[in-house]
Amino acid sequence: MSAAIGTIVHGSIEDIVGENLTGRDSKESGWMPALANKALRDRWEEEKEIFFKTPRHPEWKDSEWDNAKTQQYGGIELLLTKVGASGLDAESITIELWRQVQRIILSCEGELRSTDGRLMGRMDLLLAKFDEHGEIVGWVVADLKTGKVPTGPLKPNVSRQLRFYRDLLAENNAVHPEITAEGWYTRGPRVVESKGPSVLDEAYAAWELSQPSEIPFKAQPSDEACGFCDYKAWCSHWWNWRHSGKGTGQGMFVDAVVLLERVDLEKGAALIEVCSPKDKDGGILPTGKKFGAVFEGPALESLRKIITDEWKGAIFIGSVKADKNLWRVGNWCDVLPWKPIPDTGKSD
Repeated sequence: MSAAIGTIVHGSIEDIVGENLTGRDSKESGWMPALANKALRDRWEEEKEIFFKTPRHPEWKDSEWDNAKTQQYGGIELLLTKVGASGLDAESITIELWRQVQRIILSCEGELRSTDGRLMGRMDLLLAKFDEHGEIVGWVVADLKTGKVPTGPLKPNVSRQLRFYRDLLAENNAVHPEITAEGWYTRGPRVVESKGPSVLDEAYAAWELSQPSEIPFKAQPSDEACGFCDYKAWCSHWWNWRHSGKGTGQGMFVDAVVLLERVDLEKGAALIEVCSPKDKDGGILPTGKKFGAVFEGPALESLRKIITDEWKGAIFIGSVKADKNLWRVGNWCDVLPWKPIPDTGKSD
C-alpha cells in the first residue's frame, strides 16, 4: 500500500504541475483545493484498479486517503517554497502564483539516458534557479519521497540515486549551470540535498556485471540483501544462509519452507511442519516443529491453486506473522511451491 501511495502522490502532483492555466484570471484563488482533490482521486482510482488486477496483492486501505492528501500538499508546499511562497494554505494559491511555479519547472517525469544508451533514469522534477536578472544560474533535480523523513543524512542508496540523476544530466549537457540533487520528503515536508562525487563509474561497473553470462553472480546472502527479495522461493543460497545462524534472525514476520500436513481449504486452517535444508541445492528435511496456520485472501487462493495443480513438495511461505503456535498467512504473504533454481539454471 505504501508503494501505491507513492505512485498516487507522484501522479497527482504531475497532473497539478501540468494544469493548463491559459485564459485564467491571474488573481483567481480558491481553485487549487478542487483541482488537487480531483487529481488525487483520479490517481487513487487508477492505482486501485491496477492494485486489484495484480495477482499478489495485500489489502487496499481506504484509510490511507488522508495520508495521501497530506503528502500531496507536502509536495505542493515544497514547490511553493522554490518561488518564495511557503506556508500558504491551498485556498490562497492564486493562478499567478502557480504560473510562477510552472515557469521554474523545466521537466516533469523526464527520462534521462546516457549517451551510449547503457544507463537510464527518470527524474520526478527538474527545476531552474534564477538570479535577480531572470537568468538561469542553476538546475535542481528533485525526487519526491513519500517514505519516512530522515533525521540525519540520506541513506547511501538514496543519496546514490539522486547523484545518479545529477550526473546523467551533467553528462548529457556539456554546458550546464550548477546542478543540485534533492530528495523532497512530502511527509515533512522537508528537502535534503545529496552531495558527493560522481557515481557514474560505479553505475557503469554495475552495468557490466549485469550482462548475461553462463556464470551466475556469486551469492552473497545477508539480512539487507534478502530481507525484501522477491526471489527467495527459488533460492537455496538464501535458505541455507537463513539456517546457518549468520543472520540476525527473524522477528514476528518470517519466511519459511514448510510441509503441509493437513488443510481445510474452506476455512483456510492448516497444520504445517517447518523444514530445514538437507543440502546446498535446496533439499528439505522435516524438523518435527509443527504449527497451526490460517491462510487468508489471496494467500488462500494461492494455496488452493498449489493443491489443485497436485504439487507434492514443500511450500515457501513469505512474510508470515508467526505468533506463538499459530501462524497467520495473510493477504500480504507469498505462497509458492518450493522449487529452488540451481546455479546452472537447469532443473532436473
